[in-house]
Amino acid sequence: MLRVTRRFRGLSLEQAMGYLESLGGERIGSNAIEGEGWRAELTAEKVPVGPSYRLTEVTITWTGEEDVLEPIVLRFRLKAFRAPG
Repeated sequence: MLRVTRRFRGLSLEQAMGYLESLGGERIGSNAIEGEGWRAELTAEKVPVGPSYRLTEVTITWTGEEDVLEPIVLRFRLKAFRAPG
């Protein structure tokens, strides 16, 4: 079982959950998404960027089998990079 944690700035919790749903996941409660062979737990917080600006940072911890999880994380990163698309 593989565990991967990544942080994404400038992305809302709702956007991140929507991206994970578009990758085949289903919402489990208010901060988790579960897909076939993987699960993602999400948290969000405001983090400082410079002296007076704050961005939302979403932390996602994925768990699953390596062969299933690696493509999901990669596809999510590509979606997040192209945000809000």
